[in-house]
Amino acid sequence: MGLQGVKAVFFDLDNTLVDTAAAGRRAIEEVRACPACVVSALQAKHHCGEGEARAICDRVRAKLLRECHDPATTCITELRISHWEEAIQETLGGQANRSLAAECYFLWKTTRLRHLTLAEDTRGMLTELRKAVRLLLLTNGDRQTQREKIEACACQPYFDAIVVGGEQKEEKPAPSIFHHCCDLLGVQPAECIMVGDSLDTDIQGGLNAGLKATVWLNKTMTTPLDTAPVPHYVISSVLDLPALLQKMDNKINTNLETSHTPSWTETRS
Repeated sequence: MGLQGVKAVFFDLDNTLVDTAAAGRRAIEEVRACPACVVSALQAKHHCGEGEARAICDRVRAKLLRECHDPATTCITELRISHWEEAIQETLGGQANRSLAAECYFLWKTTRLRHLTLAEDTRGMLTELRKAVRLLLLTNGDRQTQREKIEACACQPYFDAIVVGGEQKEEKPAPSIFHHCCDLLGVQPAECIMVGDSLDTDIQGGLNAGLKATVWLNKTMTTPLDTAPVPHYVISSVLDLPALLQKMDNKINTNLETSHTPSWTETRS
């Protein structure tokens, strides 16, 4: 696959290449289904039964669904330990126990990392795509958290570079982080495409940085708000990307052929 005018593709990680949300749900369900895991952590300080352990997990799951995290002001680890701390207090009462909440959190976190995988068909897509363009992974988030995810899903071999927002001065959607990615690959913004599931960070960021195109991964094909950033393209699966890129390439080639077709007056002269 040769792509006219495209030298690099930037991919988001969470819920684009790997289903982080599903891994989190599976982890909480797994911990909930094995309440003895949580009970053993709680038993030292509370007389906690299986029903109460499940209730704690249910409360944490609800907090994760409502979670609003600003990495500039809040550490994700501290925030999620707080989820467990609050859930334990709300279920069992008594005084807060930060160390106990941390133990429960790391149990859930370890379980989630086990479920973070880069699907075989996604690996194949990246391998083939990399034969034509350079690939870069661009993910927002806390340095340690994102690096652990990257390690867990073993995606490093598929990319020419990996950039974690928490390691930079600014994260998506700031233009600076996109321009940093361009510098790493030795390309211009107008030669790059951003692929991600977030309109606010991936798409808005790509637009801010002046990239050639932005591709929104909309798995549920939901209708965005009128005020949302408008992507250049929309796909429902990341596996649809090669076909989209080929269509883009065909369109560019057609335009080039049209622009080089001599006019009647030119052929007469």
